[in-house]
Amino acid sequence: MSKHIIIEENKISQIFKNQKAFIGFLTAGDPCLSKTEEFILAMAEAGADLIEIGIPFSDPIAEGPVIEAANERALSVGTTTDKIFAMVARVREKTDIPLVFLTYMNPIFVYGVERFFAACEKVGINGAIIPDLPFEEKGEVLSIAHAHEVDVITLIAPTSQDRIQMLAKEATGFIYLVSSMGVTGVRSEIKTDLAAIIADIRQVTQTPVAVGFGIATPEQAATISQFADGVIVGSAIVRIIAEHGAASTEPLTAYVKSMKAALV
Repeated sequence: MSKHIIIEENKISQIFKNQKAFIGFLTAGDPCLSKTEEFILAMAEAGADLIEIGIPFSDPIAEGPVIEAANERALSVGTTTDKIFAMVARVREKTDIPLVFLTYMNPIFVYGVERFFAACEKVGINGAIIPDLPFEEKGEVLSIAHAHEVDVITLIAPTSQDRIQMLAKEATGFIYLVSSMGVTGVRSEIKTDLAAIIADIRQVTQTPVAVGFGIATPEQAATISQFADGVIVGSAIVRIIAEHGAASTEPLTAYVKSMKAALV
């Protein structure tokens, strides 16, 4: 099976058909790339529907201390973008699960925009989340990404009220709805009226909406999945890896299973 066919069969939006999707995040290279490969495969086997792979960066402005520390650990062992692409190519030999990079514009520009998205297509990366890419400046990046069959995932924050529908109209793959203001991290309570924001989005698009930032427990996942198409968990997963290191496969498997089972 060619990698091109793999990408075609795994259009991101397909994971939301007839089910609520669980999306897990981990930082590539934490604690090392061979373990990242093992963790991705374990999470896929445990029921994750899509996995976000963070490309470590020295200035991850959207990240809280848990993921920021994971970036530092990954960089300290020599993790590079080229090595991450090689790791993804190995993963693609074993699973067809949709994969999305989370990265920032600086690493993409340093690598070369065309070169970066061409490499994404070659190894079977289906999408990219770029938190610091302004909507008004995304044109060139978007056209290059789409030429290589990579969805650039739209982020919508609670402060985007007057821009929600404008942002949502052009979204592809899925919409990443940020649950709370601030950086990533586990939160004991999410007070944003997410259902109202999703209702606004639904007026202009049927692109699936997944909620992230702060979700950590099965109870939170169950509540949010009542009105969202999926939930995204990052810091809670990265915290498991920080605690267990190379021995994280079993606790990650148990955690992903519990979160996927909670979705309604």
